[in-house]
This record gives sequence, C-alpha cells and structure tokens, in this order.
Amino acid sequence: MNIIDGKLISAQIKQEITAEVQKLKSAGGKIPHLAVILVGTDGGSQTYVANKVKACAEVGFQSTKIEYPETISEKELLAKIFVINQDPSIDGLLVQLPLPKHIAEEKVLEAISPDKDVDGFHPVNMGRLVAGMPTFLPATPAGIVELLHRYGIKTEGKHCVVLGRSHIVGTPVSLLLSRKANPGNCTVTICHSKTPDIKHFTLQADIIIAAIGQPEFLKADMVKEGAVVIDVGTTRVMDNSSAKGWVLKGDVAFNEVAPKCSFITPVPGGVGPMTIAMLLKNTLLAARK
Repeated sequence: MNIIDGKLISAQIKQEITAEVQKLKSAGGKIPHLAVILVGTDGGSQTYVANKVKACAEVGFQSTKIEYPETISEKELLAKIFVINQDPSIDGLLVQLPLPKHIAEEKVLEAISPDKDVDGFHPVNMGRLVAGMPTFLPATPAGIVELLHRYGIKTEGKHCVVLGRSHIVGTPVSLLLSRKANPGNCTVTICHSKTPDIKHFTLQADIIIAAIGQPEFLKADMVKEGAVVIDVGTTRVMDNSSAKGWVLKGDVAFNEVAPKCSFITPVPGGVGPMTIAMLLKNTLLAARK
C-alpha cells in the first residue's frame, strides 16, 4: 500500500510555478494577478481565502482580496464582478462559495468572464471541457488527475468508479478520466444517491474516486484488492478528544480500506493541497493568455 502525498506534489507544482514567474519577471512580462471575493464571515471560507492569498505570495503572484458583508446585494456583487472583468491588471477571479441565500450562485458564476474563470466553473469552460478543448480545468478534478499522473498510476483501460456527480468534482473528473489522454482512457461509472447497490460497482473498480460527502462511506468490503482510492471528502466530525472539538474525516474509512489498496490518498494531506496548486496553475495560464 502506497500513500499518495498531496502535500509533496503540490509543493513541487508550486516550485515549478515559482520558476515560471521568475522567468516572466526576467523577461519583463506580466506577473499573474488573482482576485478573490469573500462575502460574509464564514470561518471555513475565511480560511480557504487566506490560504489562497498565502499561496499566491509563495509563488510570486499578485493577489487582491475583496471582502463584503453578508448583507451585500446580488446587484452590488455582480457590478463588482463586471468591473474586475474589465480590469486588464487582473488575470483570474474567483468568488468564494458558499454565498448568502439571497445571492444566486449560478448567476454569480456565469457573470465571471470565462477568460478569468480560474475555478473552471463557467458554463463556457465546462462546455469546452465536455468538447475536449483546451480550457481552465476545475481545480479539484485537475488535482486528482495530476496526482494519478505524477505517481505513474495507469488509467488506460481501467475501470474507474466515481462516487458523486457534483459539477465541482464528480462530473468533471469523470470527463477527464474518460477522455483520450494520459491520464484518461478509463471506462467510467458514476454512482450517486439514486444508484442501487453501490457496492456492486465499487467492487469492480480499479480506481475509486470518493466525492460523495458522507464521512467514511467507503468501507473495506466495498473495495477489491489492489484498487487505487482517491478520497475527496472533507467533513468535520465532532470529537471531544480533539483540541479543536472536531476532526476532519474523508469519504473513505481509511484505516480499514488502506491495507487493501495499491495507492490511497489520506485526509487531510491528499487531494486538498492539490486544489490550490491547480488554481495557481490556472491563474498562470490566464496571465499567459
């Protein structure tokens, strides 16, 4: 059993991006600039945004954090996005989710210019992904594929079962792994809340990507010997023995599943660090454009 170290790979990617930024500086080129909009005071969102700003500084990017109270109107937020879309100094823009209930997330995501949509969620960029055209890839699915690539895990001809069909992870990663590419060329099955007998499918899987949002959903009796398991889940579970009062659990019952796997990602330290690394990669791509 091999542990897939997302921290290690994300650090390597950041080093590669830093070197690219140094080349841009030396050539007098434009330094990549990421803008992040944060609405409200949600602790998790604040942490995510702080980590993105910190990562930008680490690789030499410029970053701008724009904060609004939870009471901001949808109209005001959309107006700010329009201004940033027109600003040539900013290459990438993301709006941290979730948003307050009175703001339509779909409307906000569609308002971001596809050329600055470094999250890869705009319908234009999702459409380009479906068509197999070059585009900004959603960060978490791109990070998963990058982990498979850098660990030399063969995907061609393999059966991959994806647990979850969200537009953030499940659906785009299924597209990436079924495309004509390396990694890719998988036979992909998507399982979700309406799939009867999920175990029937997971037992056939050479690769399982668990992105279903249920802590420790995938048990040892659902996994065949030698499978590759990628755990995307991150759920806070109450634990009085922890100093924080909670622990982070993945969608995989790690201790019982890991011994059966050829490769497996831990939570934390697996897929999580890759998301920001791939966001930085998209921002660099946006600046080059």
